[in-house]
Amino acid sequence: MNEHNFPPHFIASLSAENGFDEENFVKAHRFEEAPTSIRVNPFKPSALKITQNVPWCANGYYLESRPSFTFDPLFHAGCYYVQEASSMFIDHIFKTINQNNDDTVKVLDLCAAPGGKSTLLNSALQPADLLVANEIIKTRVPILTDNLNRWGTANTIVTNNDPKDFGRLKSFFDIILVDAPCSGSGMFRKDPDAMSEWSEGNVNLCHQRQERILADIYPALKEDGYLIYSTCSYSHQENEDILDWLCTEFELESIRIPINKEWGIVETQSPEKKAWGYRFYPGKIKGEGLFAACLQKRKQRRSGLL
Repeated sequence: MNEHNFPPHFIASLSAENGFDEENFVKAHRFEEAPTSIRVNPFKPSALKITQNVPWCANGYYLESRPSFTFDPLFHAGCYYVQEASSMFIDHIFKTINQNNDDTVKVLDLCAAPGGKSTLLNSALQPADLLVANEIIKTRVPILTDNLNRWGTANTIVTNNDPKDFGRLKSFFDIILVDAPCSGSGMFRKDPDAMSEWSEGNVNLCHQRQERILADIYPALKEDGYLIYSTCSYSHQENEDILDWLCTEFELESIRIPINKEWGIVETQSPEKKAWGYRFYPGKIKGEGLFAACLQKRKQRRSGLL
C-alpha cells in the first residue's frame, strides 16, 4: 500500500471540479499501483507479447508488471516507448482532427522532452509530413533527440527555442501541441514526491506561465489550424480557465472530441465559453491524471490579434 499525504487544501480545491469523486480518488492513490503502459512503434514491427490495449490508442498497451526496460534490446532499438496511458489520448485527438486531411501536415510539439508525445505524433504522421519537436530547456534536449533517433523516422526536427521564437513563423503550423508546464498534481500517484511542490500559489504561477506560452506560440498557428492543449494538473485555473482565456483573447473555437463512455474519461466544459475539455482521474481510468482539449483557429474578426 502506498500512503499519500495530500498537500493542505488540495482535496478541498478539487471538490467542485467536474467528475471529481473524493472517495474514489483517495482510494486510487492509497491502494492502487500506477499501471505500466507502453506504445509500440508502428515502423518497427516486433514479437512483443502484449494483449491488453489502451482503449483510446491503438498502439498502446498495458503491462501486467513493470519489467527492467534497461535490459530489453527491443526498448533500446526503439520498438516501443514507455508512456503513461492517459497521455496517449493525444493520439485520439490528433487522429480525430486529422482524419480527412490529404495535404502535407506540419506539426509542432512545443514542450517535447522527453519525447513521449513527439513519438506518438510521429507515429500518426505520413512520411511527407513534418514534426518539429521543440524543447525549451536545453539540458532536456539530448534525451528528446535520443528517443526520436531510436524511433527511426526522418521527418522530425529537434529544436531548442523559446516559444516566442516561433512567432516569426507566421501561420506555419497546421497543428500545435502545447503540453504545458503545470503544477503536476496529476502525477501524485506515480510520483508522491511531487506533492511537496504543490501549492495554490504555484498553481496560479503556472496559470500565468501557460498564458504567456500560448500567447507567444499563437501567431505560428495557421488559420483553420488546431491547438491541442494538455496538462497533468487537476486545477481548473490551469485547465478550463485557460480554455476560457484562449476563446476570449484569440476567439478560438472549441472542438468536441468523441469519446466512449466506457473509457471513464470525464467530459467537461469551461464556465464562460463552454469549451470542451477531458479530465482523467485515477480510479475512473487506468492511468494517471491528465487534462486535454482541442481548439481551432478561425479567421479573426477583431484587429490587433494577428
